[in-house]
Amino acid sequence: MRGLLHYPGWLSSDEQRALAEDVRQIAVRAPLFSPITPSGKAMSVRMTSAGRFGWTADRQGYRYAPAHPSGLPWPAIPESVLAIWRAVVPEARAPESCLVNFYGPEARMGLHQDRDERDLSQPVVSISLGDDALFRIGSETRGGPSQSLWLRSGDVLVMGGEARLLHHGIDRIAPGSSMLLRGPGRINLTLRVVS
Repeated sequence: MRGLLHYPGWLSSDEQRALAEDVRQIAVRAPLFSPITPSGKAMSVRMTSAGRFGWTADRQGYRYAPAHPSGLPWPAIPESVLAIWRAVVPEARAPESCLVNFYGPEARMGLHQDRDERDLSQPVVSISLGDDALFRIGSETRGGPSQSLWLRSGDVLVMGGEARLLHHGIDRIAPGSSMLLRGPGRINLTLRVVS
C-alpha cells in the first residue's frame, strides 16, 4: 500500500534507551492515565501526551485537549522525537501531538482509524519501544481484509497518503521480547498534526 512505510530497527539500542528516558520525563510531568471510552469501559492501554495537544477519551467522547486531565499543560515534544519525524517525513508540517501509549502484557488496541485530525493529508508516524507488538492493518472500511506485522523496539512506521485512513490496531504484545523497559510492556509514540 502506497504511503505505508515500515523502517525496521530505525533506532539503535543507545537511541532507544535515550528515547525511553525522554518518555519517562514526559510521564513525570504528565502522568499516565487510563482513558474511559464513551460507553464507560476503561481502555487496556495507559496513555499520556506531549505537544500542543494531547489525545484523550471519556464519557464525552474521543478528542484532542490542550491540557492533561489534571489540568496541567502537556510537556513539549522532546527533540529526540521531533528528529525522527523530520527524518522520515521531511515534507510534513511539524507535529502538534505525541501520544504516548503504554501497553502492559495484556493490553490491546482494537482496529480504528486516526481521523480526529483536521488535516488528513498529513502523515501519522509511530515509534515502537520495548516488547514486540503484533500490528494489524486493514482497509478504509471496517471489516475488510487485514494483514499483520510484528513491530519491534526501535521500529518506525509511517501512515500517509493512501494508507492514512486505514484501520489498524494492536492484537497482542510479546512480553519479555525486549529488555529495554524496566519491566514487560511496550511504549508506542504516535505523532500527528492536529490542526
